[in-house]
Amino acid sequence: MRKASLACLLSGLGLGLAAHAADVATPPASAADPYLWLEDVTGERALDWVRSRNAVTVEKMQADPEFAKLQDDLLAILDSDARIPGVTKLGSHYYNFWRDRNHVRGVWRRTTLDEYRKAEPAWETVLDLDALAEAEGENWVWAGANCLRPDYTRCLIALSRGGADANVTREFDLERREFVTDGFFRPEAKGGLQWIDRDTVYVYTDFGAGSLTSSGYPRIVKQWKRGTPMSQAQPVFEGRVEDMYIAAFRDHTPGHVRDFVSRTLAFYNNELYLRRGDGSLAKIDVPNSAKKGVFREWLSLELREPWAVDGRHYAAGSLLVTKFDDFMAGKREFEVLFEPSDTTSLADVVVTRDHVILNVLDDVKNRLYVLTPVTEAGRTTWRREPFAGAPEFGTVSVSAIDPHASNDVFLTATDFITPTTLHLGTVGQPLQKLKQMPAFFDASHLTISQHFATSRDGTRVPYFLVAPKFLETHGKNPTLLYAYGGFEISQLPSYSPVVGRAWLQQGGVYVVANIRGGGEYGPRWHQAALKANRHRAYEDFAAVAEDLIARGITSPPHLGIRGGSNGGLLVGNMITLYPQLFGAAVSAVPLLDMQRYHLLLAGASWMAEYGNPDDPAEWEFIRTFSPYHNVRADVRYPPTLFTTSTRDDRVHPGHARKMMARMEEQGHEVLYYENIEGGHGGAANNRQAAFMQALQYQFLRQRLSASE
Repeated sequence: MRKASLACLLSGLGLGLAAHAADVATPPASAADPYLWLEDVTGERALDWVRSRNAVTVEKMQADPEFAKLQDDLLAILDSDARIPGVTKLGSHYYNFWRDRNHVRGVWRRTTLDEYRKAEPAWETVLDLDALAEAEGENWVWAGANCLRPDYTRCLIALSRGGADANVTREFDLERREFVTDGFFRPEAKGGLQWIDRDTVYVYTDFGAGSLTSSGYPRIVKQWKRGTPMSQAQPVFEGRVEDMYIAAFRDHTPGHVRDFVSRTLAFYNNELYLRRGDGSLAKIDVPNSAKKGVFREWLSLELREPWAVDGRHYAAGSLLVTKFDDFMAGKREFEVLFEPSDTTSLADVVVTRDHVILNVLDDVKNRLYVLTPVTEAGRTTWRREPFAGAPEFGTVSVSAIDPHASNDVFLTATDFITPTTLHLGTVGQPLQKLKQMPAFFDASHLTISQHFATSRDGTRVPYFLVAPKFLETHGKNPTLLYAYGGFEISQLPSYSPVVGRAWLQQGGVYVVANIRGGGEYGPRWHQAALKANRHRAYEDFAAVAEDLIARGITSPPHLGIRGGSNGGLLVGNMITLYPQLFGAAVSAVPLLDMQRYHLLLAGASWMAEYGNPDDPAEWEFIRTFSPYHNVRADVRYPPTLFTTSTRDDRVHPGHARKMMARMEEQGHEVLYYENIEGGHGGAANNRQAAFMQALQYQFLRQRLSASE
């Protein structure tokens, strides 16, 4: 039974209904920024400021006797050998990158399938990053490996200093398990190498002045032959400075080897070109907004906007396929493999040797279907069946083990309170449970439920609630509300030992909101909160908060929020626009100064999401969701912790630094911690991750549990 109405509860707290955002006063665009000096990432003055704020935060947290225990518990979870090691099949071996207490930076290792089936597989070390870092005197962080088909004896390994997006690429011999002397080497920059053949690669990187886009990514791609300096690589394609990212790659599928150049103008705005044998380029003439895929003889398109072609109309969110060669010859005959409804969207498409697996979200719940091409009388149709053996509940994902050679797949199933399971099987045959993560926290008293809040414009906004089975609705339950709300990224239920140990096991309620800006209902859900409509994401989040309060789950003094990156921007706006709803907030690696975001690091690449602050008409709406410009001295904000990383070369640490400085100057209750390493993920190893997570959760527990 609900104990109190929202109006009564907020009236009793002296707050009034929160149906509208708080008023904001924004200075003109030309106003001086007194904290511009904090954008000097490694400047001594700025770092002295960082160290002093870090010291205050560490002292406060370490004074709590529970902090050290929480940090140790989280590190034990992150280092646990009982976690499921995810693997990738390369040739006859299955490869995994692993960090634990004995491999702080990590080890790249491999095993066989027979061994992997065992509870404790025997692993062969391929590359030990701890040993490499010590030998070379570098703080190496693993950034991935790209190995050449079909024999997989040579790889291009990317390594980052301290976890930054910028990395180096080095050629590695898998047979000798050592780097190749005088092999391919790309100096530190944002970009990469892609195999063409054993002696040739595509390279897109920083070639010197004028070779990068305004977002700091490669503008030029070249073809580079072994034994020649990179400076002599032959140009393949040059984009414009205002583009986002230029790259090229070869599709090594046997019988369908093709080369492509990709030109990304902005998020969800890209062009794909087929590179012919003579080096000329033929554009895949489809909408820039469509996600393009080429697999064997097929061209696939995931539409983000409605499209009319050859007399037919296709809905946004649809998946279309056609024969690639026919399309390039001018034919425009598509088969519709998926069309969305009011409640469904396409979450993923997986290709095996003989099948296409569709992962569909229906009101944010996964449903799997197998599509098989059947050719009769020269015409191909697609037979559709449910995926046999797929779990009925929870978040389900599928990956093809070797899509060129088999129909074998891995399937993972998870939810908030059920440890993740890994299954192995062949499409159309029963699955075998291969591994299951152990329970890292006691969830026997917990239950998961889905609810819908009503946003300001009447939109139904789903959210998941993880709470005790017999939850008292007295409004005093410490509750943590999380969301992301951007870039068409969906937030689905998953088993998080960290959330379980740090929050749920302590009696907290955990909520994940599927607000607009995400991808839970496909492109329309994302596009509903772009640019001038950004506030719809914040209104959705506020609606969920209000629904939790109205139902007696919690109340403002006990309701905390947390988000990172775009989610950090979300948190910044919630505390400045809806401060009366929350008792504490954590904003991690956030965007906060939306007047300068496009001038900092990769910020220019996000203007399709937020708008261009240099355009006066667009700044008019951008400034309404720029927390750095909307924070005021005469408003009481919830206690807030900002965290970031000096090595984050995606979202500039200046955002968090300047917001902290401004709120501190105005006398608000704020804390700050900046990790010197870690990149955009905030941590370069498990120990750092455990410390950062312990900071955030202990801060929330202190503020939300003690308040009355």
